[in-house]
Amino acid sequence: MRKSIGIWLLLCSACVWVVLVTGGVTRLTHSGLSIVEWKPVTGVMPPLGAAQWEREFEKYRGSPEFMKVNAGMDLEGFKSIYLMEYSHRLLARGAGLVFVVPFLYFAFKRRLERPLIPKLTGVALLWALQGALGWYMVASGLVNEPRVSQYRLTAHLLAACLLYAVMLSIALEQLRPADAADAAPPRWLSRLSAFLVGLAFVTIGSGGLVAGLRAGLAFNTFPLIGGYWVPPYLFELSPLWRNFFENKLTVQYDHRVLAALLAAAVLAGWLAGLRCRLPRRAMNALHALAAATAVQFTLGAFTLLYRVPVVLGAAHQGTALIVLAAALLLRREAAAGGVTRA
Repeated sequence: MRKSIGIWLLLCSACVWVVLVTGGVTRLTHSGLSIVEWKPVTGVMPPLGAAQWEREFEKYRGSPEFMKVNAGMDLEGFKSIYLMEYSHRLLARGAGLVFVVPFLYFAFKRRLERPLIPKLTGVALLWALQGALGWYMVASGLVNEPRVSQYRLTAHLLAACLLYAVMLSIALEQLRPADAADAAPPRWLSRLSAFLVGLAFVTIGSGGLVAGLRAGLAFNTFPLIGGYWVPPYLFELSPLWRNFFENKLTVQYDHRVLAALLAAAVLAGWLAGLRCRLPRRAMNALHALAAATAVQFTLGAFTLLYRVPVVLGAAHQGTALIVLAAALLLRREAAAGGVTRA
């Protein structure tokens, strides 16, 4: 039964990955504010027929985005952005069902071990929270300015990443249980893996702020930013804390620094792992993390240089989750795999 539950939660994690990537595409195509109502149940059906499309378009014409940005948009243009946002919401609902239906089945059949019940109940609450945060984010762009709050966008993103990480961690526990016969892992591997998971979360969160402020469309040089390693005007807003969340220059600079720190930490861990006789699984996890981080760092640089095209932006967001998954895998191997010599 452990294997079945592990595979199910891996599938749920993959569904969240798909939803997050399509959410990135929705944002990058400026489609996220096209549906101005939240109908969790009745919203499953798209507009059918010309009359329903006209009603939806009329609602959109009352939004700040139409009045300030898309005043010249016709019905066909509206359909393209509406269907993008509709697809994202439909995928999110479908992903939720992929979790809820088997969860209820396993619970009804009493196939869940007792320690799993509170964990999976917490995951169910995270699903509900994620849906509510999604609408809370969209609603911020329907009032005055046609742009969602960077705070709400980041909360929505991090909640999704937390949901993804929790399900993936439980899946790895089920598929790779700790074995008492395994040698104890070295402290550095356990500590490093925990640090990398935390740093990956913080880096993704800073990326959410970059996206919310559209800071990736400014300062499109690399590795220097505006000709500086440490640019001026990082702290021109008052009070000081606002710069870390509202100053485009500071937010982008912080994201660069965090990405570089993550890449350096992964490289240091990978080199240390090569010098130790790590078991195959632990070393493979380090290889996967190093490869994913290298791809992610490269994608980040090109996404910036090319001013965030949709394909690169979506790939950058998707690969960030792969980096997080590889860090979680390393964390699991540090707990379950052990080493032959520290």
